[in-house]
Amino acid sequence: MLALLVRDDLGVGGVSREVYVLYRGWSEQLGRGTFPADDSTWQYPPGAGAVILSPALLPWLTYFQAFVALALLADAVIAFALARAGRTDASDRAAPDQDPSPAETSVDPGAGTGIEARPGRGAGPAGAWLWVCGLPLLLHIPLARYDVQVTALAVLALLAVRRRPRAGGALAGLGALVKGWPLLTLLGTPRGRTTRASWASAAVAAAALLGVLALGHTHTLAFLDQQRHRGVQIESLGGTALAVARLAGWPGTVEYRYGAFEFTGPYVSSVARISLLLTAAACCWLLLWRLRARRWNPATPFDAALAAVLLFTVTSRVISPQYLVWLLGLGAVCLTSRHTRQRTVALLLLPATALSALAYPVLYEEVVAGTVAGVALMVVRNGLLLAAALLACRALWTGTRPDRRTG
Repeated sequence: MLALLVRDDLGVGGVSREVYVLYRGWSEQLGRGTFPADDSTWQYPPGAGAVILSPALLPWLTYFQAFVALALLADAVIAFALARAGRTDASDRAAPDQDPSPAETSVDPGAGTGIEARPGRGAGPAGAWLWVCGLPLLLHIPLARYDVQVTALAVLALLAVRRRPRAGGALAGLGALVKGWPLLTLLGTPRGRTTRASWASAAVAAAALLGVLALGHTHTLAFLDQQRHRGVQIESLGGTALAVARLAGWPGTVEYRYGAFEFTGPYVSSVARISLLLTAAACCWLLLWRLRARRWNPATPFDAALAAVLLFTVTSRVISPQYLVWLLGLGAVCLTSRHTRQRTVALLLLPATALSALAYPVLYEEVVAGTVAGVALMVVRNGLLLAAALLACRALWTGTRPDRRTG
């Protein structure tokens, strides 16, 4: 990964430019006390500013070197946390202040097989191996984006929330202010004090970080306007549908806008609206699941987080390759518990990850041009993600419904 990052000539090349040009420029502007309000590529919550500024913690290195070093450190933290969790299966131990009702007890769902949970016996190193072997499938992309750092916050939040809900909630809140999606790690927390404590802690942590950033910088919420104007990226599920339509004669074109290649032409706005409607439907489904779920097991928070992020990924107008960093991290957390129902989903992420790197940067010119090979590649990659999302939701729904034999 490091060798590819230094050479940076694979496929379309320019992967590392994100750090030494874009991120470095942002860090200089943030150092002057303002967020990039007039930059269409700045589309991230204000907490991202803290990550962009973090290379300053290593002043003896260049910005690029320091950023990569911190990405590697975050990678090591994730691998260590996953290996440790796999040995102890700490998720087996419910938080001491948890108070589920009789109808919402934490049971070993070993899938209705009657197997009792045995605290202390881990699921083994499968989660750590998924992360360690899966991340390099993205080539050097993870070291030139800040998604590994965000994933570290989400992974640590998930692993902590059951036994230390306030600490887990704080990590999730900080992650949410950096890139939004880590807040979904709290979706599957057991009802009762664990949920109340974790969500309250997340709100306090996010508000505190936002307050600090707002006091020191102007235009803190400028990213909202840039997000609003995003279109349909060519790598998204909607973009794949438009790419297939273009092969069949649709007259649309591809333009570079808002830091990504997007489709323009007839019906693109309709596809964008459909994507937003599907995201809203995903929110409603997750809320319905939460309200109707009755059986919690030690891995339910892990399984729920993976299903939720998969849903928001496949319904998004943008599916960048670094999204797979998030999914690999969450899939790896699921595999640290022997109670998870998402093993098949986690394994599906591996070919999807490899195909994502093949799409960018290796064959990105084919994807942008909309050739048969490029379109076929995106159809298979996005088909795998869609299948993983549907399987994850089915496993989550059936795993938390009451056993018919017991009502």
